[in-house]
Amino acid sequence: MSNLQPLSGFKMLDLSRLLPGPFCSLILADLGMEVLKIEDTDQGDYMRTMGPIKKKDSAYFLSINRNKKSMTLNLKSKEGKEIFYRLIETYDIVLEGFRPGVMDRLQIGYSELKKRNPKVILCSLTGYGQDGPYQNRSGHDINYLGLAGILEMTGPRNGDPILPGVQIADIGGGALMAAIGILSAVLQREKTGKGQHLDIAMFDGVLSWLSIHAARYFSENILPKRGEMHLTGRYACYQIYKTKDNRYISLGALEPKFWENFCHAIKREDLIAKQLIDEEQLEIIEELDRLFKTKTLEEWIECFKGVDTCIEPVLNLKEVFQHPQVIHRKMVIEIDHPVEGKINQIGSPIKSSRFSFEIRRPPPLRGEHTVEVLKEVGYTEKEIQQFKEKRVI
Repeated sequence: MSNLQPLSGFKMLDLSRLLPGPFCSLILADLGMEVLKIEDTDQGDYMRTMGPIKKKDSAYFLSINRNKKSMTLNLKSKEGKEIFYRLIETYDIVLEGFRPGVMDRLQIGYSELKKRNPKVILCSLTGYGQDGPYQNRSGHDINYLGLAGILEMTGPRNGDPILPGVQIADIGGGALMAAIGILSAVLQREKTGKGQHLDIAMFDGVLSWLSIHAARYFSENILPKRGEMHLTGRYACYQIYKTKDNRYISLGALEPKFWENFCHAIKREDLIAKQLIDEEQLEIIEELDRLFKTKTLEEWIECFKGVDTCIEPVLNLKEVFQHPQVIHRKMVIEIDHPVEGKINQIGSPIKSSRFSFEIRRPPPLRGEHTVEVLKEVGYTEKEIQQFKEKRVI
């Protein structure tokens, strides 16, 4: 297995902050891309001070900024812009998460960057995109999920909408889509020699997750109802049940063979033929509700040991991070930080037969690599000192 990372040699300037952009650049940095965080000279990435602070930076920041460098730069100053222009000669992939128009006002928008480097790839990651009636509207994950119809469909039958436990639009609709877009643009540039401007909207991204629900709606013109769709509470074979000790267990016996095995295990063979009969579902759900409350979670785990049916406990994070599958897959890792000490983090989900995941550098201190990067692109000690005096860096 080689230690040569697949994105080694590609270089990105990451102007984004908080979660969506930095999660995108984390994916790329873990794959070997050199990511340089550009942070302002006042506060930097807001995530540094959000959530539990360890010694200097927050645990949230540390969790999504490994394998990156950090440079402070005042992009409102003339000198700061000139430095940025020089940086894109080699750091020719740029990720930003400002509202539409901000990059142009800073004179570092795509049209300006393209003049200076035709190969530059600029990825703009925003809530609603670079155009349309909502282009300048503020928003957060909850808003994108609401506007995309996802919250309306999420929750129990006859209950209220509920919030998911993770940021679906930020990560799934935004960060992942941006990473895919950037990789696609890089591949196209290898063929054409030309860069491009990527317009990634978290709202668009999470809306694309509706493909199955949309297909049914477009076909039947029937609005889905909370708790009554195929995989959100309609069937007894795809449910969450409460156990005797007030824990929960997830049943996903959707395929007939898994449902049959489940019914044999609970000695209710009479339910096998009723798996997908709509008129029977509420009664079966109530029966299984009562059944699962007769044993503890551990007792049910033991009961289904060796049974080929899709059933797993609903775990808390302590249990998740101690789970043998998580440990075996190296999805919890420990890294050394020069200031924070040893830090536990989520590992990379990308496994390969050709390269191995590695921590090339810990999460950076704000501006830690400013001088190093300026020297790399040709600035002298004297010029760097002048930049410091003028608060350019």
